[in-house]
Amino acid sequence: MSTRSRNLPRRSCLSVPGSNERFLEKAPSVAADMTFLDLEDSVAPLEKEAARAKVVEAVRKQPWDDRVLCVRVNAWDTRWTYGDVIEVVSGAGERLDEVMLPKVQSGAEVIALDLLLTQVEENCGLPRGHIGIEAQIETTTGLIAVEEICAASPRLETVIFGPADFAASMEMPVLTGGVEIPEYPGDHFHYVFSKILMAGRANGLQVIDGPYLKIRDTDGLRSFAQRTRTLGYDGKWALNPDQVAVLNEVYSPTQEQFDRAWDILDAYRRATEDDRRGAVMFGDEMIDEASRKMATKFVTRGERAGLTRSAEA
Repeated sequence: MSTRSRNLPRRSCLSVPGSNERFLEKAPSVAADMTFLDLEDSVAPLEKEAARAKVVEAVRKQPWDDRVLCVRVNAWDTRWTYGDVIEVVSGAGERLDEVMLPKVQSGAEVIALDLLLTQVEENCGLPRGHIGIEAQIETTTGLIAVEEICAASPRLETVIFGPADFAASMEMPVLTGGVEIPEYPGDHFHYVFSKILMAGRANGLQVIDGPYLKIRDTDGLRSFAQRTRTLGYDGKWALNPDQVAVLNEVYSPTQEQFDRAWDILDAYRRATEDDRRGAVMFGDEMIDEASRKMATKFVTRGERAGLTRSAEA
């Protein structure tokens, strides 16, 4: 299912309003790992149906590179969802990788989208399973059901946290979502981040953090993004090109980390295959099978980001 895009990097996921032709035209020039053309919150209700044709034209005619290309449709509790899926997927052609479903409340909503996509693919000549699904967790109900949601369909590629809608769902006393709350003694979203991450990883999904809404505060973005990067998230939403550059850096291993991970893998391979030992000293550190697993994750993440191993001295 959706084999082209499943394992591509998503360090930076650029949001582009589907009704704004100028932004749609500019989007391919922004060096984001993933771009999604939005039919949901960034499009006014009276513009939603007209935006579908603009999105289809952008997918078909803009010079996209090898990035992940996605369209966010409207949630199932609106009147636009089925029309979004049928018109966009039917018209966009093979270049469209994914459909993003916002405000997911249950696994049944993902299954419903999967079934609809199967019918649309069959009717427009796309291979079955061509279109992947991204699921957004934006409500308390969605968070409670996140394990069920992440296991609902083989089309699922990522799960995404939506901080602004989630803050509203929790009735948090804030007016800006996705930023720090200095009055709180800790990270007010730490439990949420961890719960979504575990559900995603248990089902082989990439896990993405939502937007940082203070778009000119790149230092704040870097600080906040480092929280989910440290937990193990794959990337974060970007709302403008300046945010893309920061996120591509934050969610990539350094060259030093990448090279060290390769060195650990080499040392462990020699210990287990040549010397037949299960653990070995690597500098001042004991490495074993758990070390191999951690190093493999670093190598995978680095290769996604385009890193190559430095030449040995």
